[in-house]
Amino acid sequence: MACVPLSFIPAWVAEALSPYRELVEGPTAAYRAAIVDTKEFAVHDIVFLDRATLGPRVALRRPAFSHRLTEYDRTAPPEVEARLAGAAIAIVNKVDLRADVLARLPDLKLIAVAATGTDCVDKSYCQAHGIAVANIRGYALRTVPEHTFALILALRRNLIPFRDDTRAGEWQKSDQFCFFHHPINDLGGSRLGILGEGVLGQRVAEIARAFGMIPMFAAHKGVSGLGPLYTPWDEALETSDIITLHAPLTPTTRGMIALAEFRRMKRRPLIINTARGGLIVEEDLEQALNEGLVSGAGIDVTLPEPPPADGVLMRLANRSDTIVTPHIAWASDEAQQALADQLIDNIENFVAGRPGNLVTGGF
Repeated sequence: MACVPLSFIPAWVAEALSPYRELVEGPTAAYRAAIVDTKEFAVHDIVFLDRATLGPRVALRRPAFSHRLTEYDRTAPPEVEARLAGAAIAIVNKVDLRADVLARLPDLKLIAVAATGTDCVDKSYCQAHGIAVANIRGYALRTVPEHTFALILALRRNLIPFRDDTRAGEWQKSDQFCFFHHPINDLGGSRLGILGEGVLGQRVAEIARAFGMIPMFAAHKGVSGLGPLYTPWDEALETSDIITLHAPLTPTTRGMIALAEFRRMKRRPLIINTARGGLIVEEDLEQALNEGLVSGAGIDVTLPEPPPADGVLMRLANRSDTIVTPHIAWASDEAQQALADQLIDNIENFVAGRPGNLVTGGF
């Protein structure tokens, strides 16, 4: 199949596809050179800098070529250079690899990111200096949408407040078979605004339809003319009963939901974020909850992670109308194992000269 340069695609599509540029245009000369150079290594030194970011029940198989694999549970910034000295392949999840450190690692040929997001890596430097970067794709198609709906259902039906009241003896105090301390709302017939139309957003829409909901893909903020798939941005904010975020964190999406957006939400929706911290201005979310602009929030991500003990997110975690989970939407046992298997596939394919999942743009 012929490759299509992104220059022949409309600008808004090109921007959305930029993380997958290598899949569209093919490997660059620098990457091809890196693939050739890596064959010079008789034994490939592989270093996993933050193995503890994968759970203890995940089996990480050994690559099917001659190698030395060194695993560290965690790596602090001052330890990165020493631990990667002489390594041909680095495995990272959240450890930062910036230009000043990469410049002192001449043997490095591949950075295998154990995640979809690659913002921890200076990809511009890697592109210019022949270091390939590969990421993980498609592994979270079940786990993230299911966690999204776990949050939606728990909040929509006030499961946690009812559980807490039951533990506190409220059932025994009632004079009948049940009590009605909190509102309970069905999902059927409600409007779900989805911010992000990728595979996760599409899967969320499928589940929503099964519940009898009305899913809407919000147009990109500040962009018009995207076609019939999209509901205009303002309309999505104004008419949604629930808003769920499945967008990447980029300079254009950072802070995409702030007080101005909350004030447009006429139906007091639930806000769900299982995508990236930084998409929502947390101080503004707290104000929106205080003012009743939204009816509740389910938050799985924040910046930084973990959040400070005295930060906004931890205040939100103590509210009865908010559920905060510790960035685990991606982390079902099944999804983590699929991620680990794909991670080693990426490494084996690169060494074999058939690289996949190469990344040149930011997520």
